[in-house]
Amino acid sequence: MHKSKLSTFVIDCQDGDIDEAARFWSRALGRAAGSAGPENDTYRELRSRREEPMLLVQQVTHPSRIHLDIESDDLEAEVRRLEALGAKRIGFVKRWWVMEAPTGQRFCVVNPQRGPIGSEGNEWADGE
Repeated sequence: MHKSKLSTFVIDCQDGDIDEAARFWSRALGRAAGSAGPENDTYRELRSRREEPMLLVQQVTHPSRIHLDIESDDLEAEVRRLEALGAKRIGFVKRWWVMEAPTGQRFCVVNPQRGPIGSEGNEWADGE
């Protein structure tokens, strides 16, 4: 048995300065921008309430796009569940899996981002 839920919307920005990109998205979405932490110099966080998905601006080398993250308290079980639905693993990066949906969209499966996944998460039987 494991849990998962929608965690984060990530705005991937290929060109330009990450702080300028964060300022634009901060103003566009009405969210204060800030650091995502000292270990995350290629990320900026756009503040959201705890009950909302996180919003991140990320500097990347691939073309700009928006992707979502699914967080899980059992990374491998969630990846296997999604593979059973038709997704495929693209690669493991640092602490998360980059996946591709059967329809071509890329997304990530990550560890819990704001502490344990509580009752707001979906509960899955292993093998489901």
